[in-house]
Amino acid sequence: MKFTSTLIALAILSMAPSAYAADTLATVNGKAIKQSIFDYIAKDATARGQKVDGQVKQAITNKLIDSELVYQEAQKLGLDKQADYLAREELSRRELLTSMYLQDFVKKNPISESDTKAAYEEYKKAYGDKEYSARHILVKTESEAKDIIAQLNKGADFAKIAKEKSLDPGSKEKGGDLGWFSPASMVKPFSDVAINLQKGSISSNPVQTQFGWHVIKLIDTRTAQPLPYDKVKDGIQKNLQQRDLEKMMAELRTKAKIDISK
Repeated sequence: MKFTSTLIALAILSMAPSAYAADTLATVNGKAIKQSIFDYIAKDATARGQKVDGQVKQAITNKLIDSELVYQEAQKLGLDKQADYLAREELSRRELLTSMYLQDFVKKNPISESDTKAAYEEYKKAYGDKEYSARHILVKTESEAKDIIAQLNKGADFAKIAKEKSLDPGSKEKGGDLGWFSPASMVKPFSDVAINLQKGSISSNPVQTQFGWHVIKLIDTRTAQPLPYDKVKDGIQKNLQQRDLEKMMAELRTKAKIDISK
């Protein structure tokens, strides 16, 4: 049973004075530990799927008592008056309140089924009507890539060189095999070259992306098979929520008067 000191600290910091009217869970050297703090931790544990039985309740209580003992000792040393503590306390309050506001925003602005389906249609459109199967070899420099192309043109084995020299950990051990992909799923410089290759052909020149220099071999093409709606629905809704959050933040910035001193 793990209850982090951070969770307990946040629970203590987040309780408004009015919440302390609840019954006292325990006292330590005359200082009360409020039932409301215990209830918050137990509720959080339940929400995470943990059964809060008698043993767990005792563990929470003991952890709160231990925390209170250390808290009192820290106060005796004046640690709660130090600048670092005050800054971290303020930061914790801000982060907690910010998190609660964002959760409330998401709750009050749910993503509708119609918006999700509309975004799915956009996803299918962007996916395209064809999928591509390709291999690639990723290296650090253009000269390395040119040397590999020269070797391949002389009959060298693509998969063997990929295993030996490619810097892409995801495909290296598979001989550079990227599986099936849509052009939209790859960075544009890569997909622009891959979709214009003939089956079995190799890119005549190295292709530069933010990852390095690529040598590409097109294996095959097929009719696009985008994932069904039910498989991507949750991901689409998360993306739409993120879009709404970013829009909300942009609006707050537009309305705010912001002066940066340094």
